[in-house]
Amino acid sequence: MNATNRRQFLALPFGLAALPLVSGCGRTSDAIRVSSKEFTEQMLLGALTLISFEDAGLAVEDKTGIAGSNKLRSALIHGDIDVYWEYTGTGWLSHLQHEDRLSDPVTCYQKVRDEDKANGITWLPYASVNNTYTVMMRRERAAELHLDSLSALAAAPATFSFAVDHEFTARPDGLPGLAAAYGGTLAAANIVVMDNAIIYKALKDGQVDMGMGFATDGRIEAFGLVNLKDDRGFFPAYNPSPNLRTDFAAAHPKAVDCLAAIAAKLDNAAITRMNYLVDIEGKTPRAVAAAWANSVGLIKA
Repeated sequence: MNATNRRQFLALPFGLAALPLVSGCGRTSDAIRVSSKEFTEQMLLGALTLISFEDAGLAVEDKTGIAGSNKLRSALIHGDIDVYWEYTGTGWLSHLQHEDRLSDPVTCYQKVRDEDKANGITWLPYASVNNTYTVMMRRERAAELHLDSLSALAAAPATFSFAVDHEFTARPDGLPGLAAAYGGTLAAANIVVMDNAIIYKALKDGQVDMGMGFATDGRIEAFGLVNLKDDRGFFPAYNPSPNLRTDFAAAHPKAVDCLAAIAAKLDNAAITRMNYLVDIEGKTPRAVAAAWANSVGLIKA
């Protein structure tokens, strides 16, 4: 689950994206085709959508687990799927091809929502989940050194080893920009490049002092890590928002209501816990999603 899988930053414009998954003109069912990307958090969002629609009496077709933001975007535009959750930062940086970072969630959402109207895409209100980049340390080590923010880390006299994946070394919202924004230790760190999938364990095992990760990853809790606060608002906002074609949204108000209800209740704590239950405890996304949806009253027991 690397940064490319999660956000697909270096992507083709949506008009040049992959070919549709299936032919929309050959559709023979009125079932709502729900899709998602292939990593845990997206599978959970897809499961929540399917479960909510089913509970509301809507017919659904499960098309979750598709690799790549571009494929989903193309499939949505071509009418081959009807809904998936996209991250606002991905919409702004990848699909709409902007280069400036938008770290304020409201501003990012509003700009993406408004600009994408011209493409016939509706962005429903986003969930207060921000799966953006984060800099992590072992919880005990951070407490020992009284480090709770990136500014505090940058001001620390020591130079730490910093585990990052290859993409993070070059992205404008990665290491170059982070070092420029904070300086100090973050600019002078001993950089260790490794696959994102092993950064969490390397940090847990004390092989490195700090590492980049994703803010809602369940391994942060499981491995005794802590996210240092991005107190200068450097990292872009990545809030999930249901994406639908505008004509489809207008024709399916019950589906829109279901999606709005999910977004209103979902937050970082909830999705992080669900990610943990899937990734660490081995539960299925549907079972975890159903238990949470029931616990907050989104579906009937």
